Amino acid sequence: MAEIVYVTQEGLDNLRDELSKLIAQRPVISAQIAEARDKGDLSENAEYDAAREAQGLLELKISKLQEKLINAKVIDESKINTDVIQMLNKVTLKNLNKGTVVEYTIVGESEANFKEGKLAATTPIGKALMGHRKGDIVEVNVPAGLLKFEVLNISI
Repeated sequence: MAEIVYVTQEGLDNLRDELSKLIAQRPVISAQIAEARDKGDLSENAEYDAAREAQGLLELKISKLQEKLINAKVIDESKINTDVIQMLNKVTLKNLNKGTVVEYTIVGESEANFKEGKLAATTPIGKALMGHRKGDIVEVNVPAGLLKFEVLNISI
């Protein structure tokens, strides 16, 4: 069974735009293949091999994006509450190991961007946070060891 991909409306629009751009590259690669084919012996034609490989990679990317779009579930932002941590919540956490305060927005995997503070719900920290309330202490096992966070705030 295919895995559901949770996205915001913006994330869904970004996936669609990316798919459109990839599909627009199909004729370009087809033209490169045709041009390389016209140069003669295909058994020793590196241009032909490179163009065919590029076509294969493009089709793989298109296929994966189409699968994501088929399995995408748009999160209704109007139904988000702040009682417990859930998708699209912004959470403020205190790292009890280091004493630092961090803020993350819990998002679907396709929208995750750690530099922007967007944490995928499928990461160990994201999974551990889900369902917790303000004031809870959350323990997370990560490759670097055991992390402890205190949930300071949950917002939208």
